[in-house]
Amino acid sequence: MYTDNMRRAFRSITPPLNFKVELIDNDSFITIRADEVAFTKLGHDDKIEAVKYMIKVKKALEDQGAIVLLTRKAIK
Repeated sequence: MYTDNMRRAFRSITPPLNFKVELIDNDSFITIRADEVAFTKLGHDDKIEAVKYMIKVKKALEDQGAIVLLTRKAIK
């Protein structure tokens, strides 16, 4: 399901410093999984930027026809 257009849309968005997401192609939908450990280490304003980034990525992929789920890795 993850197409070249989706890849280009995803890569056109610059992530905040020290934050990353993982895209998982589940055939009928795409999961955007945040790194919870990296997220908890961010300051308040950086956390807001990280959430805005995830929303931008979700919107960009949806604009390319994807169904998108936002999730996170749990801290052990």
